[in-house]
Amino acid sequence: MQQRLLGQAKTPVSALGYGAMSFSDFYGPTDDDKSYAILDRCLDLGITHIDTSNVYGLGRSEQRIGAYLAKQGKQAQDFFTIATKAGIASKEDGTRYFDNSLAHLESELDKSLQRLGVEQVELLYVHRRDASVPIEEVAESLATLVRKGKTRQIGFSEIAPTSLEIANEIHPVAAVQSEYSLATRSPEMGLVQKTAQLDAALVAFSPIGRSLLTDHPLSFAACQNLTFMKINPRFQQDTYPRNIQASSGFRALAAEMGISTSGLAIAWLLAQGDHVLPIPGTRSVEHLNELAAGVDLVLSATDLAAIEAVLPIGWCHGDRYAHGQWKGPEKYC
Repeated sequence: MQQRLLGQAKTPVSALGYGAMSFSDFYGPTDDDKSYAILDRCLDLGITHIDTSNVYGLGRSEQRIGAYLAKQGKQAQDFFTIATKAGIASKEDGTRYFDNSLAHLESELDKSLQRLGVEQVELLYVHRRDASVPIEEVAESLATLVRKGKTRQIGFSEIAPTSLEIANEIHPVAAVQSEYSLATRSPEMGLVQKTAQLDAALVAFSPIGRSLLTDHPLSFAACQNLTFMKINPRFQQDTYPRNIQASSGFRALAAEMGISTSGLAIAWLLAQGDHVLPIPGTRSVEHLNELAAGVDLVLSATDLAAIEAVLPIGWCHGDRYAHGQWKGPEKYC
């Protein structure tokens, strides 16, 4: 597996990571055995970068990773580079809010370390920013956790390039996690450039467009049974068929090139910069193999032009989030 560097610490990680939200039931039901099979295949393929969060399945994702590491022992523990997140909290009635205080971040990281069965993670992200707390203060809180040895590097999810620049003045920011794919190209309006300038990784989640950039996109009926997808603007009764049609040329192009659609989507992302690290999630070992094949595909200028021709920027119908889903991410363009 091709290696890339994570953050200013230059930690070697696999070019393709794994997004462990899929170890919860976010995109459909899963279980321990399916999750362990994915991690087994990550070992086989050389996928070292595992991304999770304290809120994925209310800790279930971290628990499954921790149980797997305990079962496999030191070899697996040394093999994987783990990133997790904190900063999203819930009231007793289930209402979600953001807490970026040092007390909350440290308490949640302590719980994550216990679930994962490790003393330190490579990377702790603030999952969502609390706009009422200056980002300088949040960066200093994260720096405190680095000094305490609980995380090696720090990051932010869904922040603007300007916020990144300010935070980086307090402590080096190793990574910014943002949705980035051929379906969502807003990071090209400053975040791709700023992360490269500051030697930070751009960790791309949903790199296959929440299934739109695959050979077998989620059906409209399946989307109606998933809490997030059924309200997402790109998967509504009017937009869904348009997006399936609009992305059909990309599927045809991938077939012509002899690779899966998701593999081609990964290859395109990796071509956008050496600091770009896609973290797709899947519950299928077969699909993981398809994704990993994209790492070995080197795209020529002609290939990139052909991709641009079938999926020009702005092709996707509907916003990437519904109104309520936009609470937290920073808009900057």
